[in-house]
Amino acid sequence: MFINIENEYSGKLNIPEEFDIIIRDVIEHSCDFVGCPYETEVNVLLTDDETIHQINKENRGIDRPTDVLSFPMIDYERPADLSGVEDDSYEYFNPDTGCLMLGDIVISIDRAYSQAEEYGHSVKREIAFLTAHSMLHLFGYDHESDAEREEMEKLQEQILKEKGYERDYE
Repeated sequence: MFINIENEYSGKLNIPEEFDIIIRDVIEHSCDFVGCPYETEVNVLLTDDETIHQINKENRGIDRPTDVLSFPMIDYERPADLSGVEDDSYEYFNPDTGCLMLGDIVISIDRAYSQAEEYGHSVKREIAFLTAHSMLHLFGYDHESDAEREEMEKLQEQILKEKGYERDYE
């Protein structure tokens, strides 16, 4: 598994080294959770509200910051259905590493801290939550309808619970 984490955060908040460990842990577990049979590649960018605002505006046409953005590389017929990726191996697999390229995650450190305070849990738990949420998007899950939202919430809570990142996680 290839996980590239880039820290471009330029704000005043602290980014503990443990964030990298948590992000890697949740990414790896998410892949196992959905039964991904391939070695995977995921890129993660840690940034500030200003940068994620710009990325959100440029890529989604939404003129405001957000907590996390997901950019999946795979076109799914059904969430987590990887049955067709080998048919388009030139498109979905990195020729240098042989890894399945799941996509990119962008996390706002500013939002992670503010939401952790708002929801009454640690920022480490919030980083785990944002990573799990984004990984489900990289596997084709979405929350456009109430049914999709409920399923996604259930799955992300399962992922977090199985790894011990519950609301009281410090």
